[in-house]
Amino acid sequence: MAAAGTGIFFDGVTSARRPVLVELASDGVVVRDAEERDMLARWPYHELDHLAAPEGVLRLGRAGARTLARLEVRDPALATAIDDASVPVDRSGASERRSRAKVIAWSFAAMVSLVLGAVYGVPALADKIAPLVPLRAERWLGEAVDTQARKMLDKGDASRPFECGPVGAEADARAALVKLIGRLEAAAGLPIPLHVKVVRRSEANAVALPGGHIYVFQGLVERSENADELAGVIAHEIGHVAHRDGTRSILQAAGLSFLFGMLLGDFVGGSAVVIGARAVLQSSYSREVEAAADLFGVELMNRAGGDVRALGAILTRIAGANHPGMEILRDHPDTKARVAVINTVAGASPSPPQPLLEPAEWAALKRICTGR
Repeated sequence: MAAAGTGIFFDGVTSARRPVLVELASDGVVVRDAEERDMLARWPYHELDHLAAPEGVLRLGRAGARTLARLEVRDPALATAIDDASVPVDRSGASERRSRAKVIAWSFAAMVSLVLGAVYGVPALADKIAPLVPLRAERWLGEAVDTQARKMLDKGDASRPFECGPVGAEADARAALVKLIGRLEAAAGLPIPLHVKVVRRSEANAVALPGGHIYVFQGLVERSENADELAGVIAHEIGHVAHRDGTRSILQAAGLSFLFGMLLGDFVGGSAVVIGARAVLQSSYSREVEAAADLFGVELMNRAGGDVRALGAILTRIAGANHPGMEILRDHPDTKARVAVINTVAGASPSPPQPLLEPAEWAALKRICTGR
């Protein structure tokens, strides 16, 4: 099989087509400029993302990359060699078909259980099905649910954009947000990219949807006393993304509607989208799920070098707030227990925390929805 060949590389920043040499190293694909031989990219085999492409073209990206760089290979021998070396690359579609078949089997079992009256078995089945949903299907679902969730949440002044910080005087605030999320995302190392938005909602809350979409409410930014408190809540939501809790919630609520949408490859306009968005925004997770997200958030803050006690601090201060969505800050006695666990884990932190943002950056981020 070919160990090297040619291809076309797009850097994800410009539209320029760059002829390249493609080498298959022991650990990944190496892309070099065809003329100057400079290395343009080195993508580990396990991080390759197999993208849709015309017949006869193998199109690759890097999962979780912040740019949309891609590589196109037309050499059949080289494409076959990459296919053999990388598990995520599956030109035959057999792997995804197997995953879908497993989802179908579990969903059929869920339907039978419902018919038999085993209502309490559905959550357990959803726990088994959620990890089997292909990441590509979860990204499609996330984009569709994101559109529907935005419609449900955006009930404010039509003259102002729902999302804070895209233009104008809020540019510095947006840059601070990008830096903060970048530090958390790099420490998390998830197989899907995060899409974090600050939106004009007064509640002190944040919401995670399938596919890495996270809404941070303006009220949470305003109630946070420092960048690490805000980051602690976002890290908690990243925990829900990592554990695929949003997908599990939709499976429990939408059932077969979700399955058929996944099989058709088109969730847009389907009932699963409406049901799923409502389920994610209105339901509460179990204590065990919330505890797992808390632990993930604390560990993520530790890896990012932030204050691992920050999540506990903001939980304590604003516990009892009423808001829609996944109840991060719930008004019940477990808040004290959650904070105690967070502080216990934080006590084992090996090094003192460093602020995740400089004071000027945090001051700018606090103004992300006001533009002042």
